[in-house]
Amino acid sequence: MERCFNSSLLLASSITARFPMTHGTPVHIGDPALIGIRDLQSPDYGDPAPLAEDEIPVFWACGVTPQAVLGEAEPELFITHAPGCMLVTDRLYSQL
Repeated sequence: MERCFNSSLLLASSITARFPMTHGTPVHIGDPALIGIRDLQSPDYGDPAPLAEDEIPVFWACGVTPQAVLGEAEPELFITHAPGCMLVTDRLYSQL
């Protein structure tokens, strides 16, 4: 899976790298098998993301893992997001 990175990928990576307290920069770019993902069309959580032949898979850190932990811990209240959906708050980035 050798492809040249395109300018959109580089731009997305450079923008998200500015926000390490949220998703931050991608944790992996390219072959999903290198990070233990066998089948993109069979995700552990959420719906599969379509990937065109000329697209490069990009992986950011995800809130689904902490959700699984919170589900086991069963706290009285926690607020999170659904797979594939973002949690948007009124907190400024500087407050994180």
